[in-house]
Amino acid sequence: MYILGLILSATIGLSLGLIGGGGSIITVPVLVYVMGVDPHEAVGMSLAVVGATSLVGAFMHFRRGSVRPKAGLTFGAAGILGAFAGSPLTRLLSPQALLLTFAMFMLVIAIVMLRRQQKPLAEFQRERSASDLWKALAAGFGVGVLTGFLGVGGGFLILPALVIFGGLSMKDAIGTSLLVIFINCVAGLIAHANQSHFSWTTTGAVTALAVSGAIAGTALSHKLAAHKLQRAFAYFVFAVAVFLFAKNYSVLFS
Repeated sequence: MYILGLILSATIGLSLGLIGGGGSIITVPVLVYVMGVDPHEAVGMSLAVVGATSLVGAFMHFRRGSVRPKAGLTFGAAGILGAFAGSPLTRLLSPQALLLTFAMFMLVIAIVMLRRQQKPLAEFQRERSASDLWKALAAGFGVGVLTGFLGVGGGFLILPALVIFGGLSMKDAIGTSLLVIFINCVAGLIAHANQSHFSWTTTGAVTALAVSGAIAGTALSHKLAAHKLQRAFAYFVFAVAVFLFAKNYSVLFS
């Protein structure tokens, strides 16, 4: 099971590098159900894994000229505040309730990913208006709250926000989203520093595999039709969400 967890860790990085998000959503379930990590500890570990992986992916996209630092720092600044606001919420829930919340969030993400296939995100790109800055900051703050609370990068929320409110192309939004995810994860990890303790050995092993996947995913992102892989990944996320709900739904009746 530990080896299986490491293999899935590479998939986390592959998704982040290839389509700018998604992989972080399965980090906590992999750590909890495959590698036997406590749910609260898994949130902190997820922040470390996803943060390091996103940094590598962002650097590789930056070398290809597909990162917009100004937009990334704008979203990231709001995300930092959100991450510190969301991190205390983690300990307010029992492990079972935390995983049930995670399952519900995964269902939403899977639906968003599948609906995006019906209408390409690029169709929503338009010229920015003055109000878009405030909408971008609000979106960045909301993603930061989710990062601090659940240990997810929120790439599939950042991507549409960067395209719609930031005026970025899809190619630039993928690379820039990784920069935002990195910033949010660092803030969330700092906020969790006094709340959770976890194995840095396991975290290092998972991160190493995830980074390898991110390198491969970034290289492939300019060669493969990522939307097809995104659709397959959406079904996988949906299946994991159903599994988490089946394992933890009893908390609704307790």
